[in-house]
Amino acid sequence: MAKTQSFGDKAKGKKQAAFTNVKVIKTVKAGKSYKFHEKFVKLDDINKVTTL
Repeated sequence: MAKTQSFGDKAKGKKQAAFTNVKVIKTVKAGKSYKFHEKFVKLDDINKVTTL
């Protein structure tokens, strides 16, 4: 059986992501210790990272 789709055909069909994932870590003091809350945020432009 012949292969109908090549790797190049698969690569052409995929779109580039229009956003960038950024990991945000927030520090919270809990009594005498610290806890860290992590979450991922999607940004359209990497220059907006300072506005978080």
